[in-house]
Amino acid sequence: MSTVALSPPTPARALTGYKPYWAKRFGQAPFLPMSRAEMEALGWDACDVIVVTGDAYVDHPSFGMAVIGRVLEAQGFRVGIIAQPDWQSADPFKALGRPTLFFGVTAGNMDSMINRYTADRKIRSDDAYTPGGEGGKRPDRSSLVYANRCKEAYPDVPIVLGGIEASLRRIAHYDYWQDKVRRSILVDAKADLLLYGNAERAIVEVAHRLARREPIDRITDVRGTAFMVREAPEGFMEIDSTEVDQPGRIDEHIHPYAMADESCAKQEATTPGNMVAMPVSRKTGRVTMPPRDKTVIRLPAYEQVKSDAVLYAHANRVLHLETNPGNARALVQRYTSSGVDQDLWINPPPIPLSTAEMDHVFDLPYARSPHPAYADATGGHDGPTKIPAWEMIRFSVNIMRGCFGGCTFCSITEHEGRIIQSRSEDSVIREIEEMRDKVKGFTGVVSDLGGPTANMYRIACKSREIEAACRKPSCVYPGICPNLNTDHSSLIKLYRRARALPGIKKILIGSGLRYDLAVQSPEYVKELVTHHVGGYLKIAPEHTEGGPLSKMMKPGIGSYDRFKAMFEQYSAEAGKKQYLIPYFIAAHPGTSDEDMMNLALWLKKNGFKADQVQTFYPSPMATATAMYHTDLNPLKGISRIEGRAEKVDIVRGERRRRLHKAFLRWHDPNNWPLLRDALKQMGRADLIGNGQRHLIPSYQPATDGSYVSARRKNSSPARPAKGTALTQHTGLPPRTTGVVKKISKPRKPGTP
Repeated sequence: MSTVALSPPTPARALTGYKPYWAKRFGQAPFLPMSRAEMEALGWDACDVIVVTGDAYVDHPSFGMAVIGRVLEAQGFRVGIIAQPDWQSADPFKALGRPTLFFGVTAGNMDSMINRYTADRKIRSDDAYTPGGEGGKRPDRSSLVYANRCKEAYPDVPIVLGGIEASLRRIAHYDYWQDKVRRSILVDAKADLLLYGNAERAIVEVAHRLARREPIDRITDVRGTAFMVREAPEGFMEIDSTEVDQPGRIDEHIHPYAMADESCAKQEATTPGNMVAMPVSRKTGRVTMPPRDKTVIRLPAYEQVKSDAVLYAHANRVLHLETNPGNARALVQRYTSSGVDQDLWINPPPIPLSTAEMDHVFDLPYARSPHPAYADATGGHDGPTKIPAWEMIRFSVNIMRGCFGGCTFCSITEHEGRIIQSRSEDSVIREIEEMRDKVKGFTGVVSDLGGPTANMYRIACKSREIEAACRKPSCVYPGICPNLNTDHSSLIKLYRRARALPGIKKILIGSGLRYDLAVQSPEYVKELVTHHVGGYLKIAPEHTEGGPLSKMMKPGIGSYDRFKAMFEQYSAEAGKKQYLIPYFIAAHPGTSDEDMMNLALWLKKNGFKADQVQTFYPSPMATATAMYHTDLNPLKGISRIEGRAEKVDIVRGERRRRLHKAFLRWHDPNNWPLLRDALKQMGRADLIGNGQRHLIPSYQPATDGSYVSARRKNSSPARPAKGTALTQHTGLPPRTTGVVKKISKPRKPGTP
């Protein structure tokens, strides 16, 4: 790659502020074409952009390829879709011909490795984003494979990576499946540009500049992008952060070439490459911090973080400190291959969409159904080629994006950001009306009105200035920030207006609820419980013990208890029998065997029996994954000095992971032998016996010990794993991991 002179990232430009591309004269497509015949029917001789995706093409705003495709179409570009191509050769990637501008490559709505493998690294038999739920229709690390095939098909066409897989692998990252640190996916895929986070703003800017014949290696000033450069760019001031944090703020790190007794001119002369050392005050000798838009932080090189756990944890900490669009700086990381040095350059995160821009994105002419190529995919629950993910979201409406919870095991904040982006009330109402009038099979029940979190709609910092300066990873941990406006009135108003629409019988809330936020608004809890719960409401306390909760950045179980009391009070006042469905995680970093034992005792005391359990899944780039890989807690700071960095208890090994899962399923006779041995080793044999105070019985059933829950006997097809952007609610406890069901009365020990 050639040397480039970088400019500061460009200011945010409105999505609707561009002059449409000339091809807008062709009008809107009923579906974005997937074949040459469809292109010809539209009058196209070529596509300007071809989106290659690992998901089946569903033209709905919950599917990333549809959003990007329709956003680009609104700009006048001709967009084609190649969905789930056979990756064994380059031929399927030539199906729509050569794109005039670029290939957009995404693995789909989920990371392809999480989509295909369980937390125990076993291959899943199904794929909710594939017709018929069939597994094996996408390769491992789909983004990488697809990019290589696109390059093979048309070597001269630029390749732009996007989607959650590329977003979370934009930097050197621990890969759970290979148990090693992998390079940025941009390096391995040999793509030209990577877009991370919600990419509408970036993809529109890139498309228009390519349409103006600007070389893609010159597009270096777009926020939310990453690319490779061989030499240091001119004009930027570099902060060296290739060693562990020193006491104090990261802002105070000093460039090694900035000497207190030298003038700026002398410093510049001693600084290698094109980097400019930070200026030093002649009076005080202190470093003067440069403007953020001309500053780059150098992280430890890939070769360093690959072999040094301390530096990996340090790099992860710095990365997460630079995620607020209001104050984030560019990051750079060195990669060396065959003796050649290259830098991965990551621009600051994208500016969040305004409400008007969110409305623009969601008001686009989505067909709200799978492409007609999937025969009978919209034919209801008995359709032979139905797409399970589509079945989940076909009657749901997304009202917002982002999450300021900052849970360390979750990828939502790292991908979508912690600043909430909300649609207008009118836009949401229009979508409900369109769904009511146009979507086949709608019965009047909206399955969800939410997003990544059910109750963060229009919630934000009280001050834009404070928000822009804040570097906290969470607005609600260890407690709710006093600067956070927790007013739920906008959401209450939206609920009331939506359920008053003609033809709407019920509005259910299927997204996960942030209950520590909800209790700040009793009026909201009453509204929710009285009108929007279909018998069950899912929430995620994740654990009961302080150790693991502090590593998750989740509130204590007391918050759950307060919400539970309000939930039961308002359910009784409404004359309804309704139940909470809590999620819990086994084997999360920081969880001891005693923690899991105490959780099991809490579950039994409260009458909960888990159907399926969620085991911690180290997803790329997450803070909890850094804990898993390094045994260190980046939240507390990283140091090489013994005792300064917090060590984390990591649950490794098949036996210990099975034990933690067994504690969650304490009621399953298959787990009793393992639990008996563990309790004896822990000195808690007093919990083995046949009384109500015991956790497990001292006897083993005479049968084979197999255990099948009532719901599992009539289980439905597999659904997307927790953590996807999709939500649903059926009135029954969802078959996602970590679900527990309430037992109305204690049962005899040994009885399933």
